[in-house]
Amino acid sequence: MISIKGLTKTYRIPQRTKNLFKDIFFRTYKEKKAIENVSLTIDGNELVGFIGPNGAGKTTTLKILSGILYPTSGYVNVFGFTPFEKKREFLRQIAFIMGHKNQLLWELPATDSFRLNKEIYEVDDKTYKITLDELTELLDAENLIHQPVKTLSLGQRMRVELIAALLHRPKILFLDEPTIGLDIFAQTTIIDFIKEYQERYKSTIILTSHYMQDVERLAKRLIMINHGKIIFDGLLRNLVNTYSQQKLINITLLKPLSKEFEPPEKIRIHYQFPQLQITTHKENIVGVLAYMLKKVEFVDVTIEDEPLEDVIKKMFVHH
Repeated sequence: MISIKGLTKTYRIPQRTKNLFKDIFFRTYKEKKAIENVSLTIDGNELVGFIGPNGAGKTTTLKILSGILYPTSGYVNVFGFTPFEKKREFLRQIAFIMGHKNQLLWELPATDSFRLNKEIYEVDDKTYKITLDELTELLDAENLIHQPVKTLSLGQRMRVELIAALLHRPKILFLDEPTIGLDIFAQTTIIDFIKEYQERYKSTIILTSHYMQDVERLAKRLIMINHGKIIFDGLLRNLVNTYSQQKLINITLLKPLSKEFEPPEKIRIHYQFPQLQITTHKENIVGVLAYMLKKVEFVDVTIEDEPLEDVIKKMFVHH
């Protein structure tokens, strides 16, 4: 479905001096590689989390895959097409949604933008009605699509943005920070929809997000990019199993800890009654847990993996 080999994108950045004449007629440039020698393959009906810090190359990669940017070098094939040729058949297969950009007509109801997209993508009347009904139902947006876009909240606007982008039933969906700035309720609505949409329509989805909860809930495969280079490409569970060395023990106490309580060595404790959280190396989990359950009175105990954010931070520090 998507194949990239040796993909590189280099920007030429003009350098300014104190000499205006020189800056205009003898301008010098500095080259900056946004992405460098990136190679990967993504199959059909796959939902991939694509993550990295700001400036790592995520959005640049998505823009090349969607044909917005022309690469400096390398091979790109998306669904049998070269994206930057922007053939109509290719554009009908993709959708690109950026959480921080509005693509709808601001002063008009979303339905006006929907009808415009219907004509652009040459969607027949029957398919348009069926798809619109399905999407509005999935996103609980029946009461939103007839309101002027400018009157909608950020979360409501993202729902109608998704409808507008998906009316032509694209086979490939690029989602660049779709939940950025949303509250927890709006985030949940969008993430649940993406999961349901992918399962229903068998689309290939590449998701970028700074919210690791989004990635954990949606993606089995994770691609990590830093300084324009891929530093990890594999299953999310393999990343956690390989790079996470910590476990979290959460204990809900029945009684406060006594003053005589002595914790075992080589653990970290965060305590605020009735919650006691212990961080320990995963090799010590059995011994630490047995020791604690003998020393405290409790009503509940859970064991969790180290937060994904912490695991990923460790990886970026070493790359």
